[in-house]
Amino acid sequence: MALYHPPSFTWFSGSLITLGLGGIMLGMGITLQWKDFKDVARTPSWVLLGVTLQFTVMPFLGWILGIIFELPPFFAVGLILVSCCPGGTASNVIAYLAKAHVALSVAMTAVSTFTAIIFTPILTAQLSGTYVDIAASGLFFSTLKVVLLPISTGILFNRYFPNTTQKCVPLAPPVAVILITLIVASIIGQGSAIILSAGLQLLYALLILHFLGFFVGFLFSYWLLKNPTVSKTIAIEVGMQNSGLGVVLAQENFTNPMTAIPAAMSSLVHSIYGSVFTVLFGQSSKKNNL
Repeated sequence: MALYHPPSFTWFSGSLITLGLGGIMLGMGITLQWKDFKDVARTPSWVLLGVTLQFTVMPFLGWILGIIFELPPFFAVGLILVSCCPGGTASNVIAYLAKAHVALSVAMTAVSTFTAIIFTPILTAQLSGTYVDIAASGLFFSTLKVVLLPISTGILFNRYFPNTTQKCVPLAPPVAVILITLIVASIIGQGSAIILSAGLQLLYALLILHFLGFFVGFLFSYWLLKNPTVSKTIAIEVGMQNSGLGVVLAQENFTNPMTAIPAAMSSLVHSIYGSVFTVLFGQSSKKNNL
């Protein structure tokens, strides 16, 4: 709808996109508790492996695919930016549906989200240097604002107002879906002309980026851990990014609005892949149980 009738969604723009992502992060925060972070201490090697793959495999793939497909600078930088983003709440839902290790998925999302405050700006600035000069400080403060503040607020609400937050928790996933849909559709609507005319190469790059994220995440973690359930969880976490964060960071730190398009299209691609892997991983779990 956004591609063929942009006004349906382009009204959701400007500060509404930043507020929308803040709402998603706040919803993520109220689903987290301090014990989720304590769980990390029980299996630190699993979480460390997942977060390490998140911030090495995906950024490298984003950078190299931009070169291979000869993307214009604004698409290449946007692709690098979204590949340097942490995992999002969608990965936790996919982990649940795929019968993977949900607690591990939540722990990895939490850790990668907080470490993204440092890694996302630094990696994006370094890898995008061949295209455009980027001030890592700007990305850092944007990430701080749209990640740390709302998530920390949500965790504090969950800690001190548990009865209220427990009533809100069931609403967090559907509200997050609505908000991310509005964010993605708005960006796609704003760039509909260039997507329809020159977005095919970007689509190919994103399809390969997320497929290899799932594939390498599973292959490498299974080779090291020999644990199929944990490996599936890490694969999901590596293959799915917080595309909404990528959109907001692109809008706040780059003058060309087209830089946000790769993050918006990324959300569609990894959601489709996530649905496919849910079926495949779910079937493999049933076979293992038999």
